[in-house]
Parts: sequence; C-alpha cells; structure tokens
Amino acid sequence: MNILKAFRKIVGEVIARARQVLGIRAPKDEPVGQKPQPVTRKVLVIVFNPTIRSEGGRKLSDVMGWNDPDRLIAGYIADVRECSFGYANYQVVETIQVDGFPVKQDGFAYTEQSFLGCWRSGTGFHQPDAVDYHRILDDFDIIGRIDSGAIDEVGLFGFPYGGFYESIMAGPGAFWCNAPPLEKTDHCLRRFVIMGYNYERGAGEMLESLGHRAESIMKHVFRDKRGDEDLWECFTRYDKTHPGQAQVGNVHFAPNSLKDYEWGSRARVKSRHHVWQKFPDLDGDPVEVDADEWGKGDIREHHLWWFRHFPHITGTSGGISYNWWTYVIDPTTVR
Repeated sequence: MNILKAFRKIVGEVIARARQVLGIRAPKDEPVGQKPQPVTRKVLVIVFNPTIRSEGGRKLSDVMGWNDPDRLIAGYIADVRECSFGYANYQVVETIQVDGFPVKQDGFAYTEQSFLGCWRSGTGFHQPDAVDYHRILDDFDIIGRIDSGAIDEVGLFGFPYGGFYESIMAGPGAFWCNAPPLEKTDHCLRRFVIMGYNYERGAGEMLESLGHRAESIMKHVFRDKRGDEDLWECFTRYDKTHPGQAQVGNVHFAPNSLKDYEWGSRARVKSRHHVWQKFPDLDGDPVEVDADEWGKGDIREHHLWWFRHFPHITGTSGGISYNWWTYVIDPTTVR
C-alpha cells in the first residue's frame, strides 16, 4: 500500500509539473457569471527588419517611413487586454531582431536591391509569396520553446510581401486558423499559433489579424452546433445577409455593411448587438445603429467594439465555455 501511495504521489507530481510547464490549468467548479481569472500568454517576437546599406545603413522600416514594431506590439497588447476586459494578457518574453529577409518556401530571399526595386516599381514581387515556416521553426527552436513552456505563441513582424499568413496554427490537432494547419508539426506537445504582422500597417490591422484568428477558432468551437445553438453564427449576423436580424457582424462586416471593410456606413439598420453584453441572457429588442456605434469607420475602433461583445464570463453550456476569449488565445482549450 505504501508503494502504491508513493507511486500515485509521483504520478500526481509529474502531471502537476506538466500542467505547469504547458500552461494547462486543472478544471474546477466555477460560479456562473463571474469575471474569469486573467491569464498570461508568453510571446516570442521575431522582427525581420533588414539593414539597407544603400540608404546609409538604416533599417527598412525607417527607410520606408513605416511603423516601429516595438510600439505596435505594445499598443496591440494594451488593446487586447482592454477589449478582453483584462482577461488576455500577452507578455513578450523575447524579441529577436533579424537583419535580413525571410526565406520563401522555394528558397528565394529578397536582397535589398531586389525588394526596393519591386517596391518602387510596384511590380515583380516573387511568387509564390509564402514564407518557409519550417525554416523559421528550426532557426529559432520554436517547437523546443513551446514544449518547454518558455513561450505560448509566436509573433512575426515583416513587410509587404514578407510571405506571412495573418495567423497559422501548428502542433497536434491543429486546424484551420485563417490558413491551413502547418503540416509536420504533430510532434510538438501542444497546439500553438504563429501570428504574422506587417509594420507597414497599424494597430488596427493587427487586431484584424486576431479577429480572423478568432473567427476561425470560434467557428471550429461551434462546428457541431446547429440552429439557435450555434451562437457563433448568431453573433456574426449582419443586415445584408440577415435583413432585420443583424447582431454584431464579423471582422469585415459591421451590422450595416454592404461590402468588405465598410465600417463607416451611415445607413441605419436594426441590430441586437447590445444583448451580447449581458450574455448568456440574449433577450432584447433590436435598436437602430450606424457607424457612430463602432468608431465612424476607424478600423481599430471597429475591431475593439467587435471584440468587446465577446462573452467573457465564467460558466459553460453544451460543453462550450461562456468565456470565448479562452479559445481565442489558447487553442489547446478547443475540443
């Protein structure tokens, strides 16, 4: 009996250590409708920002007058924390500055002359554009870092035609995340997401990348639900596709949008977006809204408004958490 107890203790300690390393919290009973405990997600940031020697040794971002990646990531982290009501806290544990251009899947890499020539002429960019993700995984020991618990995800910063997807999922059981799952990564201990950012763009576009990640993940979460039980389908309705039944819409379409990226329309439509802020009680009459509700056409303001409507309380129903943010930022929680 003493041997059995000792064995159980050792097994318990091993499981507890594994959970600690992988960032997995043991399930516990929670009262419904409370504010969930905040979580921290550790991020490795890799910035591809080559030195342009023909322009006095300045970095590409400076030569082009583009954004500072450090400021972008800081603003993005603050935005995600705010619109998740303090739940999602990203922490950059390391930033790696790469003085060079990323290598494409076929082995091609721009030089400063070839990239500047294409950019200034507006033509001649290399195809296929896709970056060699496996080379990045190997060069920076990303799977080793994931397996050890040193990081939870990766953020790649680059430039137009850098070849990054806005997001891509890797690891065992990876699924579509605004890109096909990254093959040959099943040997990793857990799923993780690699984000792709463009420092030519701003914080709004970074939130858009997260938005498309969220769309993919939440569609997968609700993949077995039908009708009114598919709350994700209900959440994303907009007037063009569901006249008179708009709710919050999706990343590209506000409740009154008639085309992609039309976040500034003054057309007034009826929407039940407001009921999601008292989830899980979704009763309520529609109200008339236009772009004044979500930032008058500003990309960042619309996306923050959209994210603020995500359910973010404790509790579950039908095996799905009342805190959608847990799925968005941690793909290991998706079943």
